[in-house]
Order: sequence, then structure tokens, then C-alpha cells
Amino acid sequence: MRLLRDVLLVGFGTYGQFLVTLITLPLTARLLGAEGVGLVAVGMSAYFLGSVLVDLGATQYFSARVHDADLVRVRGAYAVIRVAIFGALVVALAVGWAAGLHGAPRMLLVGAVAGGVWSLSEDWVLIGHGRFGASTAYQAAGRVVYLVILLLALPRFPTPEVALACLGASSLITVAATWIDAERRTGRLQPTLAVGPVLRTAAPVLASRLLLTGYGQGGAAAYSAVLNAASLGVFSAADRLVRAGQSVLDPIGFALLPRMVRRSAEADFDRRVHRGAVACTAVAVVAAAAITVAAPLAVRLVYGPGFEQAVDLLRIMAWILPATTLTSYVTTAVLPARRRTSTVLTGAIVGVATAGVALAITAVTGSVLTMVLGVVVSEWAVATWFVLTALRAPAGTVRSEGVSTPTTRTVSR
Repeated sequence: MRLLRDVLLVGFGTYGQFLVTLITLPLTARLLGAEGVGLVAVGMSAYFLGSVLVDLGATQYFSARVHDADLVRVRGAYAVIRVAIFGALVVALAVGWAAGLHGAPRMLLVGAVAGGVWSLSEDWVLIGHGRFGASTAYQAAGRVVYLVILLLALPRFPTPEVALACLGASSLITVAATWIDAERRTGRLQPTLAVGPVLRTAAPVLASRLLLTGYGQGGAAAYSAVLNAASLGVFSAADRLVRAGQSVLDPIGFALLPRMVRRSAEADFDRRVHRGAVACTAVAVVAAAAITVAAPLAVRLVYGPGFEQAVDLLRIMAWILPATTLTSYVTTAVLPARRRTSTVLTGAIVGVATAGVALAITAVTGSVLTMVLGVVVSEWAVATWFVLTALRAPAGTVRSEGVSTPTTRTVSR
């Protein structure tokens, strides 16, 4: 029951934007139409890419080190890196806006900055300490603010840029709360320019997470080059509902991370890993079947008329859930506990290679169905890769591949 509680807390906190999305999507769809929803989809893709870029995609790995002796150094260097990257994104947005960029290019910049704001939080410290309740409370406050400002602003200024700006602005609440909490628990931040060790640890993870996000949640950004905004809007209608389902399943890995770290050197660690993989996949299969059955009703209630094409796409995309859940479990709980980084990178390369083929085919066909099938094949290719590699790795590994890191940590809390 405690594990279930943690899963629910992390789910609402870390991925709560998807639950809020189910409330705000009808408003957005009716105010912006299919073309506007397509541009929002491009911005949301950039949101995830910007989030990964700013936090280096390595929050799980640093969460696993909150009990290490060098936490003060790691936290100081990590903060300096994130602020620097976020500043570069803000400058890029200002330059692009001044240059008169419109449509998809502008939405890419707006979305990246909005996602970058979210990644400035110190939520990774809370997760590492198992403080899921506090994490959820801070993020829930941000989601409530998002609902309020979106409902106030979007009807008056019905543009895709405003929709993304509301999401980014609401993240400031969570960022401030997590920083105050972290300061009280771990002491005052000590910024340092000695960022080399942190960058070496995060480099392979960042590359892999950008690739994983690029063909998954960030796929619309790539496909905006070969599909028009209306087609992207239909795709987004299916994609956002499936990602909402994924958001309910992904927190399993986050909730398991502290437990996996504590047991990473135990003899039965492999058995725990395999048992967890089977359980995650089984739950995801049930969720995919439920979405398949409920697809017509879900699209009609959330999006209204004009999105009927999304029903068949939703029924196909629902079956990425077993694959994404398995991948999330491995990358957020298993590999960080073993402190392995290169396995994530090779898995991402498999996914991007598959998605690249689908992108090339879509450029020829101009069909949104090709795009959907490409996403499904890519997600399953990566999940299969992790089944064949990461889940068979020897237990007890606590050193990063190619990276020397301290292994001293407090086991009991």
C-alpha cells in the first residue's frame, strides 16, 4: 500500500500536467481549432525537449545520489549548469521573437523556455529523499495556478503562444517551493564552476534522453517539418490522451527508485527487477485495452466535432503504453540504481533510428497514419532493446559506466 501511495503521489506531482490537460484540452480545442491544437502540439514537444535539455535528463541519477558525501558539490554544480542552459534558451527566444518568427519555429522556442522553467526546480532532491508528499503538494499548487491563469487568459488571447506561456508561468510556483524546501533540508546552495564531474555523468544520459524524447513526447516537433498544422492537430488529439495514460503509469519507476537504490547490492535484486517489469507491463496492457474501447467517447467528450479522425489513431497509439511503461521503469528505477548510463544511450539510438525511417516515409506519404505507426514501432523497438539488454544486467552494479562516482550512501532513513 505504501508503494501504491508513492506511485499516486509521484504521478499527480511529476506528471500532473497531463491530468490538468484533460480539463483544459476541451477549452483549447474549441478556442484554437485543429490548426491551433497542432501548433500547441509542436510547443509541447519543445516543452519536453527544453525540460530535458535544462535538467540534463539526469534527475533520476542525481536523485539516487542524495545520500552521497559530495551532495553539496553536486547540487551546486547542477544548479549552475541548469541556470546557464535556461538563460541560453531565453536569449534564443528573444532573438527569434525579434526576428519575427511565426508558426512552428516560434512555438518551438516558446515551448523550450516553458519546459526549461519547470526543470529549474529542486524536485530531484525531494524524490531522492522519498518525500513524495511534499513534491506532490508543491507541484499541485503549480497545476492549480495553471488552470486559473489559462482559464483567465486564453479566452481573451486565444493563441498557442499564450497556452504555453501559462504552463511555463505556473511552474514558477513549484520551482520556488522546491528550492525553499531543499534549502531547509540540505542547507544553503553553494554554486560552483567545477561542473566537469556532473557533466561527465550526465552527458550520455542527456544525449539518450534527448533522443528518447525526440521520437516520443517530442515527436511532433520533428514531424512538423513534413505535416501541416491541421494534421498535427489530429495527431495531437490522440497523442495527448495516450500520454495522459502514460503519465499515470510512468510514476511507478519514480516511486521504486529509492527502494531500488537501497537494494541494488542485494542478491535478489535481479529477481525484483524482473518481477517489477512483468507487473508494469501487465498494468499497461490493461490500460491500453481500456483506452482502445473508450476511444470514440473520449475524443467526442474532450475535443468535440472536427476531430473524428483521431479515434482510429488513438486506438493504434494506445498500444505504445506497455512499451513506454517498460522503458520508463528501466530508465527511471533500474539503471539509476545500478548507476549505468550508456545503456540508456544505446536504447535511444535504436529508437531514433527507427523513428528516422518513419519520418522519411511520412515525408513521402504526407499521411498522419504513417506518423502514428512510426511512433508505435519506435517505442516498441526501444522497449525490446531494454528487455534484451538492461534487464539481463548483473545485479549489484553501483558504478556508472565510464564514470567514477562515490558509492558511500546512507542505507537506512
